[in-house]
Amino acid sequence: MRKKLPYLILLFAILYIFFIPEEPTVLKIFFKLVPMILIILYTYRNRQETKPIHYYFIFLGLIFCMFGDGLLIGFVVGLTAFLIGHIFYTIGFFKIWEYSLARFLSFIPILAYGIFMSSEFVEALHNRNENELIIPVILYIAVISLMFWSAIMSGQLYAIIGSLLFVISDSVLAWNKFISSIPFSGSIIMITYYLAQFLIAFSLLHTVKQVKIQKPISPIGTKG
Repeated sequence: MRKKLPYLILLFAILYIFFIPEEPTVLKIFFKLVPMILIILYTYRNRQETKPIHYYFIFLGLIFCMFGDGLLIGFVVGLTAFLIGHIFYTIGFFKIWEYSLARFLSFIPILAYGIFMSSEFVEALHNRNENELIIPVILYIAVISLMFWSAIMSGQLYAIIGSLLFVISDSVLAWNKFISSIPFSGSIIMITYYLAQFLIAFSLLHTVKQVKIQKPISPIGTKG
């Protein structure tokens, strides 16, 4: 069953993105949640007996992002659930921090992205007379930017790619919603989103396996 789950995730993702109609809304939300439920199940079924602490944070991040999927019909409520999910991801990635100067300096382009997006959305929200959304949106941009940087600092390739895809997905979603229409935005948002979540989950399994095979080196001169 574990080996079949990725194919089921792909199947239901394709089904939701390309075939499920907008109405009824309940059906749409149900099929939207199925790939995330399967990703969480995939992560759980592939767990190891001994799990490092970051496993729990990222697992919680997956759960809160799933809640965000279901609640996004109420924008601020869904945004809050995703925000909490990103915070859990960030903590989890920082738990496996692997410092290098090149990775550390990646905060510069990420910061530039955050400043650019924030300025664009502040102007757009002000023009739309939706000033009450300015602080939540800026906070979300800050948190997802930090999440992406923390993934880079983890040194885990799948986590980095997954987090980048998450940034792309949310950027397209927000730009399309508040600034200007993007062709095929719905498909772009969901394809990058499901890929992002799967790769983040897959990176978690990868790091758990790495931790499992690592063995402490006994000090020279000790017995056993």
